[in-house]
Amino acid sequence: MDKIAVLIPCHNEAQTIGKVVSDWRQVLPEATIYVYDNNSTDDTASIAKEKGAVVRHEYKLGKGNVIRRMFREIDAMSYIMVDGDDTYSAEHGREMVRLVLEENVDMVIGDRLSSSYFSENKRPFHNFGNTIVRKGINVLFHSDIKDVMTGLRAFSYLFVKSFPVLSKGFEIETEMTIHCLDKNMSVKNVVVEYRDRQEGSVSKLNTLSDGIKVIHKIFSLYVRFKPLAFFCFVALLIAFVAGILFLPIAETFLETGLVPRFPTLITCGFMMIAALLSLFSGIQLHTIRQQNLQDFEYRLLDVESRFQEKKADEWH
Repeated sequence: MDKIAVLIPCHNEAQTIGKVVSDWRQVLPEATIYVYDNNSTDDTASIAKEKGAVVRHEYKLGKGNVIRRMFREIDAMSYIMVDGDDTYSAEHGREMVRLVLEENVDMVIGDRLSSSYFSENKRPFHNFGNTIVRKGINVLFHSDIKDVMTGLRAFSYLFVKSFPVLSKGFEIETEMTIHCLDKNMSVKNVVVEYRDRQEGSVSKLNTLSDGIKVIHKIFSLYVRFKPLAFFCFVALLIAFVAGILFLPIAETFLETGLVPRFPTLITCGFMMIAALLSLFSGIQLHTIRQQNLQDFEYRLLDVESRFQEKKADEWH
């Protein structure tokens, strides 16, 4: 088991990967640096190997697929994950690792948005998207996350080995953040410097398509993790519309004793049934989720037990 593992997912980063590996080796000389090459067509893998990194491969394209492979294969007391595009400085790595090892923080977020991101990043839609995603998650999950989409994070063994990676692409950062919030794991923000990509280095993030995927991921995770709140909202919305449609019918009935619009009355009845079904669905899913949370806590105990065994083997 490594004490510190630096994980670098890469796809065609030959221009910058050498500097990234060298920078992290200088800041964390005791760390093992892993570069996971994701079907690069340039010299990313060979350059990383020349700089002393352990190079491995994931052939299914997509950042989520790479992270799934890394989390399965690497055992470490603490993890640093950083992009290979040289947009993040390594100088904050020591502090992020300290928070994991000494303060038992499960995920340390490298917060770009509180420092130089908006001045360095030349893509205005990326800036706007980051702000919207951050505010949306903080409102929906009652949190204070400073940067949801950052590519610089530190993790504990407990987080890495208990996190089920479901995303295939760049929405993985959103999934990791919401998982940590939902499972009541420890999260801290560390303000880090951000610099824009070097000229000639091309971003793999598509603003529109990947932005839609991220928003869809937030919505689906909210429904999964907050079913009672979501389905209660749906039930109230349907009941409210049904009430508006029903009021004129009730007034006419009270004045004349007649019901002239039976189709509307029947529609209101079906809408109220739908509202009740939505409410009871939310209650049932909430009960299932509570059971899943209990099961997750038991899984954490198993992960912690394995962690302590691996640490004991290292000492021997």
